[in-house]
Amino acid sequence: MKLNLLLGTYTRRVSEGIYRITLDTEAATLSDLKLLTKENSPTYLTRSQAGNVYTVTAVDGAGGAGAYNQDFSFLNAVTEEGAPLCYVAVDETRQLVYGANYHKGRVNVYKILADGSLVPADAITHDEATGPHENQNTPHVHYTDLTPDNRLAVCDLGTDIVYTYDVADNGKLTEVAQFHVEAGTGPRHLAFHPNQKVAYLFGELDNTITVLSYNQADGSFTALQKIATLPADFTEFNGGAAVRISNDGKFLYASNRGHDSIVVYGVNPDGTELTLVQHISTEGKFPRDFALDPSNQFLIAANQDSDNLTLYRRNAENGKLTLIEKDIFAPECVCVFFDK
Repeated sequence: MKLNLLLGTYTRRVSEGIYRITLDTEAATLSDLKLLTKENSPTYLTRSQAGNVYTVTAVDGAGGAGAYNQDFSFLNAVTEEGAPLCYVAVDETRQLVYGANYHKGRVNVYKILADGSLVPADAITHDEATGPHENQNTPHVHYTDLTPDNRLAVCDLGTDIVYTYDVADNGKLTEVAQFHVEAGTGPRHLAFHPNQKVAYLFGELDNTITVLSYNQADGSFTALQKIATLPADFTEFNGGAAVRISNDGKFLYASNRGHDSIVVYGVNPDGTELTLVQHISTEGKFPRDFALDPSNQFLIAANQDSDNLTLYRRNAENGKLTLIEKDIFAPECVCVFFDK
């Protein structure tokens, strides 16, 4: 079987925009890198069920979200003065796109029109006190995506808070809960367990995974466990990046930028406890993102600073990864998305 992946990139050095590459699951190889469209640092992207692609964009000093149809013909861009977004997600039920603006500490909501283009729907800027780390000088929204019960969860690296919002059909947000992590954690991304009752929060600044219980009655989170993503003897710089869980909920994966590794954890049956299984090198520098293929047989890591993808085979029984290919050219890649 051949599966296409969309690659989001920075365009600071050699990249030109959004690329596609193909995974051949029978041959266990990645090949046929192709530039799909030129775009200014599309560092995160996703595709809707209707086939439209939504991406981070920057235009003439303004940042926001860009929309393309399924053939990558440009639909429109909705931008505002200042830095671009760092994350986008689609809400199929309400036909919305959510965006995280790291530099502004801002949550943006866009309405999807009938032709797939976007218009602004709402925006909220956080103004809570910030954390003690030098990178927490202001609020820094890094993640805006749906909870299992269709609320919006927002990770703010700067304020050390995970916010929960109710969302109206027109995209208007109403805050319903805040979860305050330990000071200096730097909440970056969330992944929910298939049981919909547990989530895993990656702390970028202290390099930890916090296991959280999620209460659908009121949208609140409660901490259950906190575990390091680095070996105990590693003392150099690292910044936590992406977190993913296997389809069966038995294994959790996270990427370390600096240690340049994927860490693998076993997950107990109810999802509430993690146990270290493996650290494996990403065979490159600064693995900002990675993805499991739909069958969960393979994992692909993107090394931003060394311009390469690394392909692993995944053991479904013990969760461990085995290197298959490295040094697969992908310029400045920071987002890996399986294009179903």
